[in-house]
Amino acid sequence: MSTDPPTDTPYTVAVRTLCEFTARQGDLNTRFTPGPTANQGQEGHRLVAARRPAHHLSEVPLEGRHRHLWVRGRADGFDPQAGRLEEVKTHRGDIDRLPPNHRQLHWAQAKVYAWLLCQQQARDRLEVALVYFDLDRQTETVLAATHTALELQAFFEALCERFLHWADQERGHRTRRDAALRTLAFPFGDFRAGQRELAEAVYRAHTHQRCLLAQAPTGIGKTLGTLFPALRALPVAGTDQLYALSAKTPGRQLMLDGLARLGELPLRTLELVARDKACEHPDKACHGDSCPLARGFYDRLPAARAAAVAAGRMDRAQVRVTALAHQICPYYLTQALVRWSDVVVGDYNHFFDPHAMLHALVAGDERSAALLVDEAHNLVERARGMYSAALDFDSFSAVRRQAPKGLKRAFNRLNKAWGGLLNSHDRPYQVLNEVPPDWMGALQGTVAAVAEHLAEQAAAPDGPLTHWYFDALHFQGLAESFGAHSLLDLSHEHHGSLNLRNVVPAPFLRERWLAARGATLFSATLSPPDFARELLGLPENSAWRDVPSPFAATQLRVEVARDISTRYSDRAQSLDRLVDRIARHYLERPGNYLAFFSSFDYQHQASERLAERHPHVPQFAQARGMSEAERQTFVDRFTPDSQGVGFAVLGGAFGEGIDLPGARLIGAFIATLGLPQVNPVNEQMRARLQALLGDGWRYTYLYPGLQKVAQAAGRVIRTPEDRGLIVLMDDRFGQAEVRALLPGWWPAARRSHPAP
Repeated sequence: MSTDPPTDTPYTVAVRTLCEFTARQGDLNTRFTPGPTANQGQEGHRLVAARRPAHHLSEVPLEGRHRHLWVRGRADGFDPQAGRLEEVKTHRGDIDRLPPNHRQLHWAQAKVYAWLLCQQQARDRLEVALVYFDLDRQTETVLAATHTALELQAFFEALCERFLHWADQERGHRTRRDAALRTLAFPFGDFRAGQRELAEAVYRAHTHQRCLLAQAPTGIGKTLGTLFPALRALPVAGTDQLYALSAKTPGRQLMLDGLARLGELPLRTLELVARDKACEHPDKACHGDSCPLARGFYDRLPAARAAAVAAGRMDRAQVRVTALAHQICPYYLTQALVRWSDVVVGDYNHFFDPHAMLHALVAGDERSAALLVDEAHNLVERARGMYSAALDFDSFSAVRRQAPKGLKRAFNRLNKAWGGLLNSHDRPYQVLNEVPPDWMGALQGTVAAVAEHLAEQAAAPDGPLTHWYFDALHFQGLAESFGAHSLLDLSHEHHGSLNLRNVVPAPFLRERWLAARGATLFSATLSPPDFARELLGLPENSAWRDVPSPFAATQLRVEVARDISTRYSDRAQSLDRLVDRIARHYLERPGNYLAFFSSFDYQHQASERLAERHPHVPQFAQARGMSEAERQTFVDRFTPDSQGVGFAVLGGAFGEGIDLPGARLIGAFIATLGLPQVNPVNEQMRARLQALLGDGWRYTYLYPGLQKVAQAAGRVIRTPEDRGLIVLMDDRFGQAEVRALLPGWWPAARRSHPAP
């Protein structure tokens, strides 16, 4: 029996999606066009509407049906007396530089809205107008044409017919997918200890469309313990997609591997990768006059898209094969596949960044999605980075010296504003209550001038001026939303640096959680839960689950070296005792160990001292700026038969995300509490967090530091068969408050004795 739905079952699509799918033709063209921000675009639409007469209607909801396809959207404007429908587009720069296929797409959207309005109001003709509003000049360029209702109906139905074949395929795929997920069995039969509890919590959260914070220890099988229930919940909740997000490439690979272990399913899985990693021609610009894979991109896209979704598994390698077979760009094929995927595996920034593509899909009600956020203890710092920005005088001066003649006036004005700002704030570091108005005005003028200049370039420009422009644009955008959630400080580094530093990402992320149909944030280190709840802006009804460890306390020996202080002022005095302790444990049980330090300098001092006092202990060390291959070489040195001490920096590449079971790692020395450095910036963050949340010191220093400690220590015990040692090399680890924040399954720490 066929599992396809009856063909008269309605399929709903947005006007924009319909037109982008069916009306785009010609080349891919990413030539620089200085587009407005979302806020600026909305303001532009309001300005256009305000110029219209009182009877003019804005944001007119429209819908219509062709066979079993429902099309819905909102027209920007309609004048019922003049019989004129308007589609408004905001822009910057010369409108004549708009690529022809972009204008063709705009006409398609306007004509679809026009037919829906004719149908709704029984009109026999309508004037259709494209209104291009220049945000800088506050001027309108209007292109208008009158169409009969029959002409508009024919155009609309032609687009719908092109889309219906795909829509029928999509409905059939969705029915088969949901049927398979409803009966999906756990691939290994029995769950591991604690894994079932995790899976049940995820399923409940996603079927009830709530957020869940899940702290689950390493070794429990978190990847399948979250993927399996999240997929099972999709048909129950009626959710379109699952976004599996991670902070680093290894985490994304774990998600892809976990999906593969679920077996053959009618499930489309897409891997998102950065543009520079997917580009086939990095020496060429992204338009048809330069890159062969951009030429005729939209003409060949339908066949490539159909081939890709038929494959089901759309990881980076498979998408590349499909794209090159159809002679189109792999990166932009991936972008075109996002909407039609069931599971999208990507980075945090694909959903949480200010311009995130995945969030735009759900915010526009085009798709519904649930979230899995892997290693979620990283999200606070990553989100802070997304909503922070900095501009410095040295970089500006370098760009100004090479600026084209036409930009000299704007750059000179901003240079003068920089001088005035620095002269009026002569302290080395100072927090400002607002973005200086004169400086901000000069920046906005310079950004506008640079945008117009770049738009005039024949090729897609790349270089210092372009990079500075995007940095300035990012700063300008965040300055519009500056508030108590962020710090604005001026330092005299780089001869002057103005920094917008986000402290609490919650105001930016809150509506993103609400847009998701359920979200699970999981990690081995999420304690205390209020730290994540408050900084990430999770909804009040978010659940918390602390999954018991499958490991026994007898597997692990924990010692606190109370005779050692790693405080900066004590390091020289305690260094001999520290390396003697490392050597003693190594001699007692030779094998593979990791030793974690707060900085490369401290790591280097300890490594040198160990070599001096105990040259017989083999060692190797993490280096600054290691490439991916060098990092893998470091990890590969830990074999079941090797011996030695690997020196690493806490919170770096080897403090989490590496799996060294059995004899590959039998112990870890942690010579730091991981506390961030006390400096003017962190002290200002502490003060701001104290004012906002009432616990500045713990939120700034203690909680982030001990999360890194627990992550690093978690490298030691990976399976129920492992046995290992953790030496906490600082007297502060003996404090009750510190101990309470470390994993609860650890045995009571022993007071270790000084080395003889």
